[in-house]
Amino acid sequence: MQKNDSLFFSVYFSVFSVPLWLVLFMRSEMDHFEYRERKLHCEHVSIDELARTYGTPLYVYSEATLVHHLGQIQKAFAEADPLICYSIKANGNLGIARVMAEHGSGFDVTSGGELYRALAAGGVGSKIVFAGVGKTDDEIRYALENDVYLFDVESEEELHNLGKVAATLGKVAQAALRVNPDLPPKTHAKTDTSVKGVKFGLDIETVMDVARGVLGHANLKVLGLHMHLGSPILDPKPYREGSAKAVTLIEQLRKQGHDIQVLNMGGGFGIHYRKQEAAPASAFAEVILPAVRETKCRLVLEPGRFIVGNAGILVSRVLYRKESGGKRFLIQDAAMNDLIRPTLYGSFHRIWPVAPAEGLPAPPEDYEADIPGTSPIEVVGPICESGDFLAQNRRLPPLQRGDLLATFSAGAYGMSMSSNYNSRPRAAEVLVTGTGHRLIRRRETFDDLVRAELEV
Repeated sequence: MQKNDSLFFSVYFSVFSVPLWLVLFMRSEMDHFEYRERKLHCEHVSIDELARTYGTPLYVYSEATLVHHLGQIQKAFAEADPLICYSIKANGNLGIARVMAEHGSGFDVTSGGELYRALAAGGVGSKIVFAGVGKTDDEIRYALENDVYLFDVESEEELHNLGKVAATLGKVAQAALRVNPDLPPKTHAKTDTSVKGVKFGLDIETVMDVARGVLGHANLKVLGLHMHLGSPILDPKPYREGSAKAVTLIEQLRKQGHDIQVLNMGGGFGIHYRKQEAAPASAFAEVILPAVRETKCRLVLEPGRFIVGNAGILVSRVLYRKESGGKRFLIQDAAMNDLIRPTLYGSFHRIWPVAPAEGLPAPPEDYEADIPGTSPIEVVGPICESGDFLAQNRRLPPLQRGDLLATFSAGAYGMSMSSNYNSRPRAAEVLVTGTGHRLIRRRETFDDLVRAELEV
């Protein structure tokens, strides 16, 4: 941005009450997938080349985008020198997790298996936070043996059990009490975790009573307060409201006798699924950092989707076309077992041909607009379920058997939620770095489908 441009935009958007961060955000490059000569590329590698090399369905990730988004959080919150714990549940591939570790990230895990992945990727216990409502005794022992930094505790019974397990090992478990701040709904009902009546966290009215019950425990130290508001959240406002409640609770817990040193504000920062709808990391930092200053706590963040969501796409190939009941169907080889979010949440993912024909935008600015040369179609997969779709009533140009499609913003909760339903082998995953690419998960085979099964 030139100096004169910067001055113009600053004045213009100040007059019209639009934050300057939004201007800078709208002008910034947020990922490394772009069309060149009417062909989609990931960094400097064409998607067509990757599909020929590795087949479809195929998950393709951009290392530059992963590092960029992690860097955005590191930069925005630098004042607090936070412990950033990449959320393994969003995408636990070892190749991606290793990139996170190499660039300074810790890990947020929610199971023993995720802890195993974090350690295998180079994570160390001092930079690992263990969350989740149903930690087993074996998982707790495994975490304690690896000296995890913090347990996010979700219930009174779990808190006392954590202390008991720690006692059997002669260790002191460090806990952050996860509080449900009871904020208004912010996102999809299945991913909103801070409203009354969900399984997550302690009700805000009960936190003090729960904390009182473990004062002076020999094998348990309540070290922090944890508050995860759900995902994806596009507006920073809930974090302002949540962190204000956290400040009050931390003061009360300290007066009660707990040495609160950590404020864990979780993750949940939204990403671009439709257009440029999500706020940047700096907007979330603006409302969270005041609470860190006031409490003088160490800040912990647990981002996942924000880092990996826009860093991955799902590539598929058109199999057949048909019409039925006045609807047109595009049947391609990616299905709900590869990407279940549209079926599970009714989520929207941008979809566009890898090599759009002449006269079509590459890509369009608005995927939901009435784009000339397009018509509504159902984008479905091969699974024997009527709910198997990637998009419904989506406007796409005419496509032929063998054409490639890209489903964007599929890096988070795509492969990590995939399955073998209909005995479909799971997709391959590829990581692109500049002009190079490498397989970070091979495509499953039929033998893989039955490898763990025992003959009776």
